[in-house]
Amino acid sequence: MEALILIIVGLVTLAVGFGAGTALRQRRAVDPVKEAAAASEKLLAEAAAKEKELLLQAKDEALQIRTAAETEGRERRAEIQRREKRLQQQEELLDRKTEDLDQRERASQARAREVDLAEKQVQELRAEEVRALEQASGLTRDQAREVIIGEVEQRVRDACARRLREIELEANDEAESRARRIIGTAIQRYSSDQVAEGTTSVVPIPNEEMKGRIIGREGRNIRALEAATGVDLIIDDTPDAVTVSAFDPVRREIARLALTKLVTDGRIHPARIEEVVGKAKQEVEAHIKQQGETAAYEAGVHGLHPEVVKVMGRMRFRTSYGQNQLRHSVEVAHLAAMMAAELGADVVQTRRAAFLHDVGKVMTHEVEGPHHIIGADFVRRFGEVPEVCEAISGHHDHDPEYQTVEAVLVQAADAISGARPGARRESVEHYVKRLEALESVANSFEGVEKSFAIQAGREVRIVVKPEEIDDFGAVRLARDIVKRIEETLQYPGQVKVTVVRETRAVDYAR
Repeated sequence: MEALILIIVGLVTLAVGFGAGTALRQRRAVDPVKEAAAASEKLLAEAAAKEKELLLQAKDEALQIRTAAETEGRERRAEIQRREKRLQQQEELLDRKTEDLDQRERASQARAREVDLAEKQVQELRAEEVRALEQASGLTRDQAREVIIGEVEQRVRDACARRLREIELEANDEAESRARRIIGTAIQRYSSDQVAEGTTSVVPIPNEEMKGRIIGREGRNIRALEAATGVDLIIDDTPDAVTVSAFDPVRREIARLALTKLVTDGRIHPARIEEVVGKAKQEVEAHIKQQGETAAYEAGVHGLHPEVVKVMGRMRFRTSYGQNQLRHSVEVAHLAAMMAAELGADVVQTRRAAFLHDVGKVMTHEVEGPHHIIGADFVRRFGEVPEVCEAISGHHDHDPEYQTVEAVLVQAADAISGARPGARRESVEHYVKRLEALESVANSFEGVEKSFAIQAGREVRIVVKPEEIDDFGAVRLARDIVKRIEETLQYPGQVKVTVVRETRAVDYAR
């Protein structure tokens, strides 16, 4: 502030001096002495007045600046005091929290020591109890654990069997009626007469003399006929008949047709035999193709490859348990299509797969392997879609997790066609063996007193020992026997397993 005043005074003095000098020079020109004196006095007076005015203004400004600086200093000191007070309060709060946490930590440590001590006491008491239990029961800890685990396991088994039985009853109540209705509707809508067909071809002859002509000189005619057709001719004491034997039914049909023509014509010699056999082959091939086309049309399956149609026609000459395989394929196609329509599945693919499901049976003597695998590979080579091939291969071997609805329907329709009464027949020896195998499987389980195969092998009735098998054990036994039958035996349709548990109380009044 003082420097500012000095600067102002200097400027004023300089201005006054400059003005005085100017006036003095002017006055000197007129009256240098008087004018200079008057001018200097005047300038000095003005300078003094100006100096006083400037000093007063400087003092006022300095006072204002000082007052503002003092006010700002007081405000800053007050703000600093407020902040110091706030920090002090926060420090006191942190100190209290730290002290509280220390107290909690000490309490937690004390509680942990108490818990450790209590756990130690509990372990000691448990060890004493175990020793007392071992002494009282006469069992070690491991033995007691095994006993308890066995009891728990038995309880769990009983609970599982009880729950399984409840689930089965619920599922049967809901699904059995609907399944029976669908299958019954399909069977009712499709009905066909089943004709038993023989597997042996017999050619009638007019007289016994014809047998000699068939044999020919030194057997040349019969050898030529067998070589041309690939069959065996059986000429025995059977009157007016010659038997044609061959594994391949198509060859047997060719031989039967050729021999019939030769007997009718009467000219029998090697050259004539070759000519007639050639014509018979052409007729049989044409007949096979016609049969395949007719069956495909009847089943409602279109667009089959000609080779597939030809192979299907060969099924006309093949039977399974007396059931014609071509008629069986048509029947399965109709049944599967009806059930697919009821369930909302793909009717076209289901019908196609059902019609072709046994196509591999006519090639089993040419290719090694099961017929369902052979058939699936065969139709796959001729452009069938994967869904149809999977349904064909799955109608015997199947994985329930990956099996389609169409494959299940083909399997069900196949079982219905083969298992319905009168559809198939089997030899007495094979029939008896199948019944014995069913009873043998049932008798192999513990607790079984006796078993009976009834309903032509479609049901096994098992009587168990009531003191060894309880009610829930009977449920488990039925399921285990079903699983063993499915794994070890071959059978048409399905086999019902019935477990009978009977308790009798007998007493006498004396």
